[in-house]
Amino acid sequence: MRPQVIIIGRPNVGKSTLFNRLVGKKLALVDDQPGVTRDRRFGDASLLGLEFTIVDTAGWEDTDPSTLPGRMRQQTEASLVGADIALFVVDARAGITPLDEEIGRYLRTSSIPVILLANKAEGRAGDPGLYDAFALGFGEPIAFSAEHGQGLGDLFEALLPHVGESEDEDEAEAGEAGEDEPAYDPKAILKLAIVGRPNAGKSTLINKLLGENRLLTGPEAGITRDSIAIDWQWFDPTQEEYRPVRLIDTAGMRKKSNVIEKLEKLSVADARRAIDFAEVVVLLLDATRGLEHQDLKIASMVVEEGRALIIAINKWDIAEDSSGLFNGIRAALDEGLAQVRGVPLVAVSARTGKGLDAMLTAAFDIRDAWSKRVPTAALNRWFDDALAANPPPAPGGRRIKLRYITQAKTRPPGFVLFGTRLDQLPESYRRYLVNGIRRELGFEAVPIRLNLRSPKNPFAKT
Repeated sequence: MRPQVIIIGRPNVGKSTLFNRLVGKKLALVDDQPGVTRDRRFGDASLLGLEFTIVDTAGWEDTDPSTLPGRMRQQTEASLVGADIALFVVDARAGITPLDEEIGRYLRTSSIPVILLANKAEGRAGDPGLYDAFALGFGEPIAFSAEHGQGLGDLFEALLPHVGESEDEDEAEAGEAGEDEPAYDPKAILKLAIVGRPNAGKSTLINKLLGENRLLTGPEAGITRDSIAIDWQWFDPTQEEYRPVRLIDTAGMRKKSNVIEKLEKLSVADARRAIDFAEVVVLLLDATRGLEHQDLKIASMVVEEGRALIIAINKWDIAEDSSGLFNGIRAALDEGLAQVRGVPLVAVSARTGKGLDAMLTAAFDIRDAWSKRVPTAALNRWFDDALAANPPPAPGGRRIKLRYITQAKTRPPGFVLFGTRLDQLPESYRRYLVNGIRRELGFEAVPIRLNLRSPKNPFAKT
């Protein structure tokens, strides 16, 4: 049986978001209001070779056992029975509360090992709560962001002594050969989601591709509410063959502060789930409005979720100063999405069909890059050249030693860098390596994950 890891904490600290992050799917309903989760939810989690069962629980509340929150707490207490380790989650931005202290006292009465996670620690707003968390008595808290996936490497190191790994060798631990990862089939169906602000023409574009009025359209913004998936065959003029595509239409995503009604919130949540389901996401812009801040926020969300991204400028047939518009959007994207420079940018018209074949060709090409695996030997030849061209710094006169790098996964490409004193490796050098991987190894326009890890001592006694 897999080791069982339980998530515990007071309401609204991000437990369900952490659960979804570790299982790789949005199985648990997440909302800003506390008390959304009521029952325990189990999921199969995987973290850089660690395989375990993760358990999401209701928020811990100090209330009468006969009330609903009280019964929810009893369920949480019951879930500790049989658990191998507990992830105690606190909110770094809110700081440590009396309820956090109560949960800490309860956990200290059990024999279960506890890992303390200070969630929502992205940026400096979480620093005070992170330091306060030391007072809970569970050692150094892990600075974590379940929303953005920050701190996964530190969580891996903390879980490793309790959960264990499936392989003994370092490279197997990192998933070098990807034995458990299904082989990539370039002829498999392409899962392609169309996203964007309301009234950008998403449904009209899909209707044009299908050659029929399959989806309801009109001048009103926000007609689409549910994410609709449609299987279709596209004739690829370059390959002279039909290729399968699953088109996913989504609700328009407005600025979060403008989304008030519950129904629209659910629609936007459904669109986000469609992004998780997709392999490639087309962000559709309105040429009559150009690139807006909300478009960049949507694009950043797609990249943070690890999906391949294409930007399509719709209504090109009625655009004014089309050349200036295209160049302006290209420059704004390079500045606003620096983490994935060179994202494909195509001009289309959902009304006339202009540019749609180019958009689909780009989608299949970027999926190939998103699914690419570089052999370890070739990867480390590049790595040796990168180190020779720009050696890592030596803070305090002590050298940071980088041993080797391996590709742990694809879709999106994930790499693990082994070395010593990696906690002192500057972010600028990390960006240097990531940019080199993009430029030299063919990952230019796809999101990349780079985790740092100190390996086991191969000469240690077993």
